Amino acid sequence: MLKQKEIVLPDFRRGYHLIDNIIEEELKGILPETGMLHIFIKHTSAAITLNENADYSVRVDFETIMNKLVPESQNYYTHTTEGDDDMPAHIKASLIGNSITIPITNGRLNMGMWQGIYLCEFRNFGGSRKLVLTVYS
Repeated sequence: MLKQKEIVLPDFRRGYHLIDNIIEEELKGILPETGMLHIFIKHTSAAITLNENADYSVRVDFETIMNKLVPESQNYYTHTTEGDDDMPAHIKASLIGNSITIPITNGRLNMGMWQGIYLCEFRNFGGSRKLVLTVYS
């Protein structure tokens, strides 16, 4: 069985946002007993990842580290027409990635106790983001 659904996330400000509850609500009633969920983000300046879901400081540290690794307003960027945050956002999105896969067990996402699904918004005004949710069983 294969099911696929495209969803539109609400606008999020720049940062790292837990979206487990949105994903689980969208998948309510369609998760098989066992399988896999693949989540793909259809954007080049935002990313999706799994990470720490309990301590908010992890999100602050993510933002700090990524901004040190890939700073804005650098004179060596040539792709600059969409603003100082655009090219760094593309690089950050490539570093973190555009998809994740999560096992489904007993009809639920089988993540670790401290894992959560993050939308990583790298633009100051990224707008709504689209995800493709594909359930395999």
